[in-house]
Amino acid sequence: MGKALTSAQRRSYRTRNKLRRVNIDRVGVRETRPRLSIFRSGKQIYAQVIDDIKGVTVAAASTLEAELKEKLKTGANAEAAAEVGKLVAERAKKAGVEKVVFDRGRFLYHGRVKALADGAREGGLQF
Repeated sequence: MGKALTSAQRRSYRTRNKLRRVNIDRVGVRETRPRLSIFRSGKQIYAQVIDDIKGVTVAAASTLEAELKEKLKTGANAEAAAEVGKLVAERAKKAGVEKVVFDRGRFLYHGRVKALADGAREGGLQF
């Protein structure tokens, strides 16, 4: 017998499985829309654009990066999240990705998560 899943793992899997269903075309052919996956800790926020078909990360950004650290006072507010969203959108567009599916993981679409999503939209990603 395996270990039981934690409630956080259950929430993450539930969100991801819904995204997989949404990301399937009406004909049943899988679209090639990568997902913008986020992780929010108490002090930082991270975002990455993942191509699940190839199994590679296309673009990534976080509040730990030097260029953002000098701009921001802290990595744990909505302003920092918006900057990370803009940066990941810029890098994804450079890699040729315009449309993504937003994967909020186990986090509610509120506060820093919403700010990151708005920043990514402002940066040019469509979802």
